[in-house]
Amino acid sequence: MKIAMLARNAKLYSHQRLQEAAEVRGHTLDIIDTLRCYMNIASRRPEIYYNGEKLPVYDAVIPRIGASITFYGLAVLRQFEMMGVYPLNESVAIGRSRDKLRSLQLLAREGIGLPVTTFAHDPKQTDEVLAVTGGAPLVIKLLEGTQGIGVVLADSDRSAKSVIEAFRGAGVNILVQEFIKEAGGTDIRALVVGDKVVAAMQRKGAEGEFRSNLHRGGSAQAIKISPEERSTAIRAAKKLGLNVCGVDMLRSNHGPVVMEVNSSPGLEGVEKATGIDVAGKIIETLEKRARPGKTKTKGKG
Repeated sequence: MKIAMLARNAKLYSHQRLQEAAEVRGHTLDIIDTLRCYMNIASRRPEIYYNGEKLPVYDAVIPRIGASITFYGLAVLRQFEMMGVYPLNESVAIGRSRDKLRSLQLLAREGIGLPVTTFAHDPKQTDEVLAVTGGAPLVIKLLEGTQGIGVVLADSDRSAKSVIEAFRGAGVNILVQEFIKEAGGTDIRALVVGDKVVAAMQRKGAEGEFRSNLHRGGSAQAIKISPEERSTAIRAAKKLGLNVCGVDMLRSNHGPVVMEVNSSPGLEGVEKATGIDVAGKIIETLEKRARPGKTKTKGKG
């Protein structure tokens, strides 16, 4: 197969591993800087240009679109879809996962375990929001935040109210969620590839840090997850329409709760913690599923 990967930084561990895994299996993989693509949106003749030349025909595309360029990245991916190139994750599915509110609404409709979550527009409704969520301690997070950025733990109702009113006063959209104290500052990242959880790790925040993101100094180790946790991760991926994703869960007193579904999960932490060749499993799934024009959306929606 001839595979394109949309990625800003070709030197990242995840991107190097995917390229290596593809080449080991006899494929070619070109890493294309998403922002250097431009499109000819012509009737019945969609084209993508890169560095002044029209891109060749690819069998599949792996979108590794950073959160900061979601809008343009999805536009480029939709153009690939309209050209009949099979996407590892479709544009519509990535768009769902990037909208934290929408993704939680979809998961809630499916009956998947979630922390109690509230969303409101008017800062005057802060008292009602605190009451619905159950009061402090609470986690307040920006809808657009990634890698633990824009996530605040408020340990009292007064501090929660101050943070909520400050964010809303600045016109920033936020979610307010219950704090799962029993998780003890750890979470689970389950890597879903195809219809299976292929690897799982437990992440623990740095000393004094409630966020467990590895980018924020957290540590990771391999973990055996329960059948319920495995089922939750697979159902979450399926509901959002993602073939490959990282599902972040907490162990609560009432079972696993999903915090986030990441459509471009990093591979370094999970591969080094578990010793599993996740990149190889991703390419293997692409081999099984990639067919010309097989994308469900073909650029729609």
